[in-house]
Order: sequence, then structure tokens, then C-alpha cells
Amino acid sequence: MTNPIDALIAEKGVLLADGATGTNLFAMGLEAGDAPELWNESAPAKIEALHRGFVDAGADIILTNSFGGTRHRLKLHGAQDRVFELNRRAAELARTVADASGRKVIVAGSVGPTGELLQPLGALTYDEAVEAFAEQIEGLKAGGAEVAWIETMSSPDEIRAAAEAAIRVGLPYTFTASFDTAGRTMMGLAPKNIFGVTEGLSEQPAGIGANCGVGASDILASLFDMTAAKPDATVIVKGNCGIPEFRGAEIHYSGTPELMADYVRLAVDGGARIIGGCCGTSFQHLAAMREALDTHHRGERPALDEVVTRIGPLRNKIAANSGAGTGAGEARRERRRARA
Repeated sequence: MTNPIDALIAEKGVLLADGATGTNLFAMGLEAGDAPELWNESAPAKIEALHRGFVDAGADIILTNSFGGTRHRLKLHGAQDRVFELNRRAAELARTVADASGRKVIVAGSVGPTGELLQPLGALTYDEAVEAFAEQIEGLKAGGAEVAWIETMSSPDEIRAAAEAAIRVGLPYTFTASFDTAGRTMMGLAPKNIFGVTEGLSEQPAGIGANCGVGASDILASLFDMTAAKPDATVIVKGNCGIPEFRGAEIHYSGTPELMADYVRLAVDGGARIIGGCCGTSFQHLAAMREALDTHHRGERPALDEVVTRIGPLRNKIAANSGAGTGAGEARRERRRARA
């Protein structure tokens, strides 16, 4: 498989992934409970505007509007028989914007969880999960996606099923988990153990990491754990833009462009190779992140208490239990892991 991520990292060093899909689509008029994937056909200009906003802000990687694009998620909207066409259209829209940018922008096909529990906890078999993901990824590949971007996962088995599907379809893949339950995923996967999830598969991921679920401080703690475990890995972090806060009936994220810029600097120093934003991350936030990435030179690996001082307290993971360590000295002694 041709892996565009390695080639672009070799050219640029660290890549900037895009920001939030859902948050920005809600700002464009998407209603709660609606399927964003249906907008690929009913409101394509808005989806192109989403991608264009991130490309204009400096993204090197844009994710297709297909997070809920498996038959299991689309059946909630009566669209389970339209998996291929909706995913193909998602990739086509992103491809159009990327190709018009005048520079290399990678189109990554977003693949989210099925929303079902795999056996023995639920009814979905592993083979059925592979089939569902392969159906989605076939559409993404047909539309021009270059990478299957498996994201916001909690189950190691579901990650592996999606990875196996990508291999079957013939796309390189990345995967990210949400370490949002006391520093682990909901299914108990710890950041330091993420590298073993796809062990034994015929193709290994182009990047591994963390996204969503937590704010910048907590996702950086997960990054430090990963880069301590495997320092040479391509590690991805795509953290939420601060902490969600209710203002009346609306959710606002506390992160400022300045905070997200500092998150980028800390992530680079912590060994991340792909950095982006998740929920709440706007075009303005991403532009500040781009500037930070372009002007920052990688420094000494930060201590976790420095992260807390600069961008706020841990809200999900207890610092004392973090494999990140609380000082740069420990980081140097262990010579640690890797990020995306």
C-alpha cells in the first residue's frame, strides 16, 4: 500500500490534521439528532465549506464527513442501504477541496465506531464488524480517500476489525482511541498498550494515537504515555478544544486559539507527529495551531506538571498514575514513546 502520511512527514516533520466536524456543522445549521453524513448529498456546499475552511487554516490532513458511515449507524436514519454512496460522496467532496488547494493535502476517510458492542458483551460478531467497516471503506476509497482514519474507538476488538477491513480494501490506515475513562478507554485500553492492538495483522498502521473525549491536558498525558512506550512511532493527538460548558441550552468549549497553540507546542515537544483538534476546534483555532507549528522548534520533553501549569489541570487522569512521568528527567531515563 502507498502510505502518503510517511511521505508528507518526511517532507514537513510534523503534520497538522483538521478540527471539529460536528461542532462546525452545527454552526452551519445541522440539527441535533440529524445524520451529518446525509449532508454529503443534501448540502454538499456546506461540507465543502467545512473542508475549505480547514485547508485555508493550514491543515495537512482533512477528514471526510463519514464518522457515522457504517450500516449500523446509518440504520438509525433509515440509510443503511446507502453506505457505499454516502461514503463515496464524502470522500469526493473532501477530494475536490484538497485537489484545489495547490499543495499536498491528505484526504483521510473518517471511520467511527459502529455503536454496537461486539461479542461477548453484545450481539455483533467480529466478522460482522469487519464486513460493516469494509463496506464503508470501499465507498471512501472509491471517492478518493487515501487513508482509512479509524477514530474515537474504545474497544480493541473493534479497532482491529476496522484495521482488518482497511487492509482487505487496500487502504493504509491509522487509528486513535478515546482515553476518557480515568486515563483509559471505556473498554479498559491504556495508552501504553495501544501499539499491540493490531499485532499480527499483515499491514501495520501508518499512525496510532488519541482523539476526543478529553481536553488538551489529558490528551497530552496520553501522548506522553504512548511516546514513552514507543519513541519512534508516528503518534497522533487530536484533542478537544478545552472543556465543554453549557451556556443556556448551548455547549461552548473553553479552549482559546492561544491555548490550542500552546497545546501544539507541548505536543511537538512530547513527540507527536500528527496534531489536530477535535470537538470545539474551529477554523480560527486551527489557524493559530498552524502558526504555532510553523514557528516552534522542538524542545525538551515537558514534565506533566508543566502541561498543567500552562494549559490547565487534568480532569480525567490522575497525574501520579500517568506513565508520562512528572519530570523531564524520568523521560530521559526511560527514553519514551510515540504519537499521532
